[in-house]
Amino acid sequence: MEFGSVSAAHGSVESGTMAGVGKCILVTGPPGFFSQEIRQGGERVGFEVVTLDGRRARLASSTISNPESRQWPAVGKYKVDIASFESLVLPELKIREDTGLFIVDEVGKMELFSSYFFPAILNILQSNIPLLATVPIPKFGKDIPAVVRLKNHPGATILTLDKSNRDAMKDRIYPQLAEVEKHTKMVPATFSSNLEACFLPF
Repeated sequence: MEFGSVSAAHGSVESGTMAGVGKCILVTGPPGFFSQEIRQGGERVGFEVVTLDGRRARLASSTISNPESRQWPAVGKYKVDIASFESLVLPELKIREDTGLFIVDEVGKMELFSSYFFPAILNILQSNIPLLATVPIPKFGKDIPAVVRLKNHPGATILTLDKSNRDAMKDRIYPQLAEVEKHTKMVPATFSSNLEACFLPF
């Protein structure tokens, strides 16, 4: 993940962010997940997905090599472990009676290799449960069709996040989500791959 944009909307909150911006989450409680880099010796060797209560699963790796991984789809040098991703994320995206908010970081190319992931996102949007999601900034003017569909959702608000406007985005997004999740416990938890101080409450 690199630089990107954030967005939020009631019933379908959508955003695009990238790493280096210093994404942070101050909400624990809502179902969902975030993505972060896996690093070895200072080098990025993959990505993992992490639920808001700390459970983890591999999303992609540049170092794994076994007969099974040869069949995995690839994004650049990274092999995407769809089964691992789905085992953690899909249960998080199930709608329950007490769900008031979903957190999804991110709806990107790797995640969309799962044939079940985007239908789960659409199901959330149809439920009118608020969703805060990140999406990648288009590269070379080319956007992912599923991302375009989210951006065009009538309830979506799209915000661009960079290092210069993180605090402003916090001030804009947080009051809306605090209203949604009045009973959510707030605990600071950084999930940027770098050491920047960042506060973007989701």
